[in-house]
Amino acid sequence: MFVEKIKTDGLAHLSYLVGGGGEAAVIDPRRDCEVYVELAHAKGCRLTHVFETHRNEDLVSGAPVLAALTGASVHHGPNADGEVAYADTVREGAVFRFGSLRLDVLETPGHTDDSLSFALYDEDFGEQAVAVFTGDALFIGDVGRTDFYPERAREVAGLLFDSLRKLEALGDQAIVYPAHGAGSVCGDNMANREFSTIGYERLNNPMLAERDREAFVEQKTREHHYQPPYFRLMERLNLEGGAPAGRVLAPRPLSAAALAASEGATLVDVRGITAFLGGHLPGSLAIPHDMLAAFAGWLLDPEERLVLVADDDGQAAAAARSLARIGYDRVEGRLSAALTGWAAAARPFITVPALDVETVARRVAEAPEGWHLLDVRGLPEVQANPIPGAEHRYVGELPDRLDELDPAASYTVMCASGARATIAASVLLRAGFENVSVFLGSAGAWRAAGHPTARRESRAAE
Repeated sequence: MFVEKIKTDGLAHLSYLVGGGGEAAVIDPRRDCEVYVELAHAKGCRLTHVFETHRNEDLVSGAPVLAALTGASVHHGPNADGEVAYADTVREGAVFRFGSLRLDVLETPGHTDDSLSFALYDEDFGEQAVAVFTGDALFIGDVGRTDFYPERAREVAGLLFDSLRKLEALGDQAIVYPAHGAGSVCGDNMANREFSTIGYERLNNPMLAERDREAFVEQKTREHHYQPPYFRLMERLNLEGGAPAGRVLAPRPLSAAALAASEGATLVDVRGITAFLGGHLPGSLAIPHDMLAAFAGWLLDPEERLVLVADDDGQAAAAARSLARIGYDRVEGRLSAALTGWAAAARPFITVPALDVETVARRVAEAPEGWHLLDVRGLPEVQANPIPGAEHRYVGELPDRLDELDPAASYTVMCASGARATIAASVLLRAGFENVSVFLGSAGAWRAAGHPTARRESRAAE
């Protein structure tokens, strides 16, 4: 009997290979799924089943691809807002065995109506659950978001409360295997680790520890979450079944001349933020490769032709793989030369001023005419730590709110550290804003320097 965790960075997605007795199953596979076949082969097992804890909103499921590769049957929960074309519906009470390993199906709705959890038992040793695969119902340090059914907000929050009680009933000894770790868009307060037990979570997870159903519902319905536009694409593909991603190789190199002639393609700069600020191609969007999963779905259309600007082949390949996992397949190539080579060929490039904390503090104090501090953090972050005088526009929503800004004005963009601010700055520059700078260090530097937040000021006034 074994459990192998497979982590997908960027998405903070966790999937699992479980098995025994020569057979194995995969829980919540990603789209590029050769890894599961290879692991099962290394374990001397045949893949016979694929289980989905719910219809994912943030990535393309690899379940239909694995089924085609291996002949494994796919199992999905009821009430999936449509028929999952590639899966059989499975309900609470169903039992699956792999050698001495037993998986019991539990219906745990709340995050989504079709949410399932899978309790794992070792029938050779004891009668209690060894572990439970909780999908997006229970995380480490948090529980799933419940905002996908706004017209039923209180109902689904209550359903999640009831589902958590069902998971607790498995016993404190049960290991918790969630579908996401810290950094996922599916929860805001996850611990920065990927292992726990029901007992530990019962004592330390504030949402699992909440015993009052009404208080739990009130807290869940007050939460604020963002839903990127690409979620709708994931919903459709994870009902119909997404096509195989294939083996994602490094995008083909394009010379400066070939890139200049590649009309209609969107340039995506996947280098680090300081590289982008130091010099980038006009019209390019900055989305660092490790942030693609979080922001490509906000800023790019899946039907767009994409050309990457990357440091090297490895970074370009990693970026293309991240894009493929969320259904963005039209990567046509990457700039083959470094930006120094581009500049040496007498081609234009742009730099973006990076401001330090004291410069920004001085401007906040002086409030020069025509200058704006634009905060692109998420709303909960801004509410927890507001910066005096800053205007708020969430980075993901910025392209749809540009008409609220003045292209002739000067904008310094900030976030928590400067990464999202750089993404937002590239959106402004691409839209024709010329006076754009980035507050490098942003809210983190502001706090470290001891400057007051608007919240502290209001408390002092009270």
